Amino acid sequence: MNLTVDVQENEGKSVVLLAGEIDAYTAPKLKETLLTLTEKEGNKVEVNLEQVNYMDSTGLGVFVSGLKSTKENNSELKLVQLQDRVYRLFEITGLIDVIDVDKTVQGGY
Repeated sequence: MNLTVDVQENEGKSVVLLAGEIDAYTAPKLKETLLTLTEKEGNKVEVNLEQVNYMDSTGLGVFVSGLKSTKENNSELKLVQLQDRVYRLFEITGLIDVIDVDKTVQGGY
């Protein structure tokens, strides 16, 4: 399956809508988009993962790179609307403590 990446810009905030799977094949596309947005000084980037039903460690690495970029460029990154199985990946790896992840989980809790 592929990954669809749709970006909506709105005055200092970028909303990234994802649909599909984030894996070694699709991660480069997401990383390019995410880093472009987080490199904008002061930009707020919100990534909606509601339609992402699978993510592997490559995907986690993309979000770690995005977080690093926000620190370097005084921007923000927030992940919202995660599926339960994707949310658990962030919990298990401890990334839930370093990346701003909205507690609203789709399809669980």
